Amino acid sequence: MDVSERDRRLIGALQAGLPLVRRPYAVIGEAVDMSESEVLRRIAALRDAGVIRRFGVIVRHHELGYRANAMMVWAVPEHQVDSLGERVAESPQVTLCYRRRPAPPQWPYNLYCMVHGRDRETVLAVRDELVARHGLEGMEHRVLFSGRRFKQRGARYLAPKQEAIGREANHGRA
Repeated sequence: MDVSERDRRLIGALQAGLPLVRRPYAVIGEAVDMSESEVLRRIAALRDAGVIRRFGVIVRHHELGYRANAMMVWAVPEHQVDSLGERVAESPQVTLCYRRRPAPPQWPYNLYCMVHGRDRETVLAVRDELVARHGLEGMEHRVLFSGRRFKQRGARYLAPKQEAIGREANHGRA
C-alpha cells in the first residue's frame, strides 16, 4: 500500500495520542483536514494493510490507585505454553500475557503475564487464583513487583519531524 502525504499526517496525529475529548477522531480530522468518518475509514484501511500494526490505549494505572504491579513469570512445559497462555490471557485481572524463549538454567520462564493491584496482597491473591484455575500448581514461577515506573508510549511509525503534526493537533487537548 502506498502511504499518501495525508495518511502520513494522520499517522503523525495518531502517534501523538488521542485528545481527551468527546469526539477525538473529529478533532484529529480537523487538524489533518479530514472528516471524522474519513479518519475512521483511513485508520481501518491502514490497519488492514498492515501500515498501522497496533492501536491501543495506555492506562496510567498508578494514578488510578493501582500501586502494586507485578510481572508473573512461569516455567511451563513447552507443549502446554500456548494453550495455557491463551487461558491465562482471558483472565480479567491479566492485562498483558505473552510467551518468550527461556534461557535455562538461569531463566527457565517462558510464560509472562502482568497483573495490577491496589496492594501486593491483591496481586498475590490473583496469582493464587491463576494457579488454582489453570492448573499451574508445581510449576516454577516468580512474581516480580515493579520498583520503578518508566514512560509509556504508543507505537511510533514516523520520524520525529513528521510526528510534530500530531503534537500540533493535540496541543492543549489532553
